[in-house]
Amino acid sequence: MIPPLKSRKQDSHKGSFGTVLVIAGSAGMSGAAVLSGSAALRGGAGLVCVACPAIIQPEVAIGNPCYTTSPLERLASSDLLKKATSIVIGPGLRPSQECLSLLNQIFQTGKPVVIDADALNSIALFGMPQHEPSPCTLMTPHPGEFSRLTGFPTSNIQSNRSSMAKDFAMQKKITLVLKGHGTIVTNGNELFVNSTGNPGMATGGSGDVLAGLLGALLAQGFNSMEAGCLGTYLHGLAGDLAAEQLGEYSLTAKDILDYLPEAFVKLQAES
Repeated sequence: MIPPLKSRKQDSHKGSFGTVLVIAGSAGMSGAAVLSGSAALRGGAGLVCVACPAIIQPEVAIGNPCYTTSPLERLASSDLLKKATSIVIGPGLRPSQECLSLLNQIFQTGKPVVIDADALNSIALFGMPQHEPSPCTLMTPHPGEFSRLTGFPTSNIQSNRSSMAKDFAMQKKITLVLKGHGTIVTNGNELFVNSTGNPGMATGGSGDVLAGLLGALLAQGFNSMEAGCLGTYLHGLAGDLAAEQLGEYSLTAKDILDYLPEAFVKLQAES
């Protein structure tokens, strides 16, 4: 069920592999924007722009020279949403009505989107945006976030992960990535349980890396179910490769990011 990587033509250019717009970060959370933007690059996107609050833009810009940055406050008046092939929203943001309004704008574009972290918490607090998401939408909650989205206790969710994930995905008409041991990817019909990953990946920033990676796969033309399966597998594989060298206790999200290239090479060799 893991789709093969797409082949790359010799005459490819940066426009061939999509543009990812990552909307992320807040004061004290610049690392989330850096990790997500960097993961979108490592995931194979041709271009990545990180839109973040102006107050942290210098920190985010210095985090990686390979993406561009833009002040979040000017996003509505820019053409970044128009230029983007896919959009990632939520890592390191604060839940707010403004975030929900931005989600509504994104839904109006009909573009593939990854909804993560505080974008999910904004939905939990204020409800779904007025416009429906595109069919190529991924929501990526961990069990606590999924509890806030559904109103069910985390213990109930963990006891009924597959059925609750399928029901939610079908009801919202999206693809759900319910994170945790044996991450579940489902569009309400198909269901995939990921087999890679280890306890060392239970660390701050791990989800930010996954969100950026998923955005890159969407930008390269994978549909939401394909991107979810491939992205969670590669993310977990990178964590496993990192743990082999570094152990689980000292594993960080940046290690997952650093081992993504090796995960891609390993998957390609096995295909």
